[in-house]
Amino acid sequence: MIPTLHGRGVSADEALSEALGRPVSDEEGLTTEGTVVAHWSLLDYYTEESRIWTSVEWAQHLDDPNWQHPFAASPQGDRRAVLHLSVRLHPDDRELTPAEWAEVGHRLARVTGIAPPGDEQSCRWIAVRDQSHRLDLLANLIREDANWAAMPAQVLHVLAAECRRIEADLGLLSPRDHHAGPFQQLTQAVAQPSGDLLDSGRVAHLSVEAQRHLSAARRLVEKAALQLGTPPSNGPGLAHQLERIARRAHALGSDLAEITPGQSRTPAGSAAARLPAARAARTR
Repeated sequence: MIPTLHGRGVSADEALSEALGRPVSDEEGLTTEGTVVAHWSLLDYYTEESRIWTSVEWAQHLDDPNWQHPFAASPQGDRRAVLHLSVRLHPDDRELTPAEWAEVGHRLARVTGIAPPGDEQSCRWIAVRDQSHRLDLLANLIREDANWAAMPAQVLHVLAAECRRIEADLGLLSPRDHHAGPFQQLTQAVAQPSGDLLDSGRVAHLSVEAQRHLSAARRLVEKAALQLGTPPSNGPGLAHQLERIARRAHALGSDLAEITPGQSRTPAGSAAARLPAARAARTR
């Protein structure tokens, strides 16, 4: 189960359209017995048992706190209150039941601070299930008491940790089974847009991860360059190109170390620095 944190917005129309995979419409009805598999605890005060809301009305319901509390804003003064996150299952995962999808929605809402247990003034939110192997959670971060929801500083990490627990509880496959390489996993983590800037701890973590992968790649390149440069190899030109690539990887690692708190530059005596000397020794 892979979580995605989408960019926050000022209106729920766009987020709900993305969750449904089509534009919202005043002719399409969504029910809490079908597409909306989970929702905030006070929704029953706004709905009638026999009534079906259109997708436009669902979006308006999520947008209402913006109008009811026009001066509410995040601690940074941000007015983009509509949160959108989604999780998708492995293609080989079994199909979850409606009750299981509802459990996933409630657990994600709880760990993100949208719906703290026992809090009757929490955020309006709905969990939408209308795309294969995917669940979307939409929420307005303006609470019923006009305060802004307190979300974890590293919400994507919190979501990922909860997804691992959900996988264990429901017998689902984990991202390790997605056959995604380390670079793809790192890119997925960095690429998720967010309304808040990454904090320094998150930047440091990502920089260290990037250095680790660069170092592993550089070692492979250096090894290939050394092997190609020894007789009876007939590829000295390729060996020279590999040496250049290794040097570039070394320089990138050093640049990353400079911007990472507590990290030092790559030692000058690394294999990348020794390659020219090794080549010269072979040619004498």
